[in-house]
Amino acid sequence: MSGVENVEPFGDGFIAALCPELIIFAGLILLIIVPNLGKGTVRIPGTQTRVMWFLGGERFKLTSNPRLPAWIATITLGAAFAQTILSFQDGVDRTAIVTDSGKQLMLVNGFSRVFELIFFGALTLAAFASMNRLEVKGVGPNLSTDDLYNNRRQADFYILMLTCGLGMSVVALAQDLFVLFIGLELASFSTYVLVAFYKETKAGTEAGMKYFIVGSVASGVGLYGLSMLYLWAGSLQFNVLAEQFVINGTDPLPLIAMGFVLVGFGFKVSAAPFHFAAPDAYAGASSPIAGILATASKAMGIIGLLRMLLIVAAPEASEDGTVWLTLLGILSLVTMTWGNIAALGSTNPKRMLAYSSVAHAGYMLAAITAIGAWNWDDSLAGDAGESAVAVLTALIFHLVVLVAFKLGAFLVLSILESDGDASRLSSLGGLAKREPFLGVAMFIFMISLAGVPPLAGFVSKLLVIMGIVKVAVGEIGAQIVAGGDLGLADVHWVWWLAFAMVINSAISMFYYLRIGVVMFFEEPEEGRGGPLPSGWQVRFAVLACLMVTLFMGVASDKLLEICEVAAQSLNYDWN
Repeated sequence: MSGVENVEPFGDGFIAALCPELIIFAGLILLIIVPNLGKGTVRIPGTQTRVMWFLGGERFKLTSNPRLPAWIATITLGAAFAQTILSFQDGVDRTAIVTDSGKQLMLVNGFSRVFELIFFGALTLAAFASMNRLEVKGVGPNLSTDDLYNNRRQADFYILMLTCGLGMSVVALAQDLFVLFIGLELASFSTYVLVAFYKETKAGTEAGMKYFIVGSVASGVGLYGLSMLYLWAGSLQFNVLAEQFVINGTDPLPLIAMGFVLVGFGFKVSAAPFHFAAPDAYAGASSPIAGILATASKAMGIIGLLRMLLIVAAPEASEDGTVWLTLLGILSLVTMTWGNIAALGSTNPKRMLAYSSVAHAGYMLAAITAIGAWNWDDSLAGDAGESAVAVLTALIFHLVVLVAFKLGAFLVLSILESDGDASRLSSLGGLAKREPFLGVAMFIFMISLAGVPPLAGFVSKLLVIMGIVKVAVGEIGAQIVAGGDLGLADVHWVWWLAFAMVINSAISMFYYLRIGVVMFFEEPEEGRGGPLPSGWQVRFAVLACLMVTLFMGVASDKLLEICEVAAQSLNYDWN
């Protein structure tokens, strides 16, 4: 790996390094100004002469278009996504944003760029699909479609989406725990409001309040842990904290502080027991926003876990490290099992997908456990470092493709919400007859979530499981090649996490396939047998998710190369 080029804020190379973030910031300015442009005038003091002020007054026809904010946000997020992709063409330059005193605030590398792709990609699809969703309900039956839209309310919605994207990208770039926390809260407060944005519905208001209260408590606990780490180490720089953990990482204060900090990230990934607000939030939010929570927001939490567990607090092989690793493994097992069992009894499609998201958090925690195993266990040597990179590559690949089939499922539910309701399993009844494209797409998303070949979900789960097994076998894999006997007692215990993933994936098949049965073999609910509401934007977003789900299942080589670059970038920082 090449060295790091240091760049001061607003110095040479600053714009090139943070171009996607600057695009988002420019889009925010446009969203604040453009929808408010109108025929307003202002009087020159001391005279009766009035000149055009352009802000306020009766708005122009273009600026009063109810879909203008959606187009501004979609183009902005799409441009940031495209700029991030272009950065991989000639290799991502490692660029650090540093202060005058030399403290590293942000780092642009392959790892941060891949997560920016996840964030901007998910938000672009959600913004585009929401273009037909923000009607003002309960204002009368005799108004036209344009009258049912409120332009300024649309602007508020998309400002929050761009703010959320900006906060998420700060989390991906952060090299200081305080900067990471600022980005996390910027994104979190935006999602709190977005969850409750449909204030006309009781479910939306209740979900937003619950999500805000639980999230605020989790953030407060995390902030308390952050202050304890600063008290202990005198700095919140990742490299300084990592050095201190090597020297005094077994002291009670940093371990307690780490536990508090991880509460905040556990809430973001919906890991048990911090997941209780997730089902209500997913059920009450609009489906595109629930899709963001299940994909981009989850990826943001994984970044925090990777930074804290693999960069900051990865102790050398020791008894304390083994205990830490064991606790993380138990947490992953409980999370994946709890999520799947809870989903089995859910009759609300959005709540079912919420519990499915909890189960996927357990799979990701299992991968993180396996990644840390080689550094914490003396028995793992030889190619274990390479195996850890392979698991990390699989984990990042899973997060990338999860955007396609998880967000795609929520976008299908978004169309059903426009038709009236999507809170019951029966609301999916007869979907394959009402609109075959949506029925087939939803079925493919479901079996991809279950891990059925040859779809992207199968590839991502298989890579994670194979990586965990590779780490578990470690150096004794040579005995297999030589024809020696290998028993379960000879492998590392993280092998059982891979086995648990297989069992839980089999359990999940029931509730995923149940969706297909309802769509293809049951009749629509009474009064809902007609055509679904129109809207080409949301259907185009569903089609994009479907194409990625199918294509990445059979031709994922290039994406895997990008994910491997990201894994090696983190491994470079790690070591």
